[in-house]
Amino acid sequence: MAQGSSEIRYLTPPTVEIKKKKYCRFRKNKIKYIDYKDPEFLKKFLNEQGKILPRRITGTSLKYQRRVARAIKRSRHLAMLPYVTDLLK
Repeated sequence: MAQGSSEIRYLTPPTVEIKKKKYCRFRKNKIKYIDYKDPEFLKKFLNEQGKILPRRITGTSLKYQRRVARAIKRSRHLAMLPYVTDLLK
């Protein structure tokens, strides 16, 4: 046994998670209007079950999150997006 060895050794170096700065993609790309007739774009804001992803995950600002939610709901009403699904992506 090693005496006085207080070093902790790892097989792999411990990973340090670097959090990326979240940004609003609408403000960055200067998008003014969110089209409810574009389901492929709106699918980026849905999870596998078809639920709308929250702001804290997507990084969308409050103003555009409301517009995204409105566009998704309109698209669902016109049957372009499903209300509920098993595997959307």
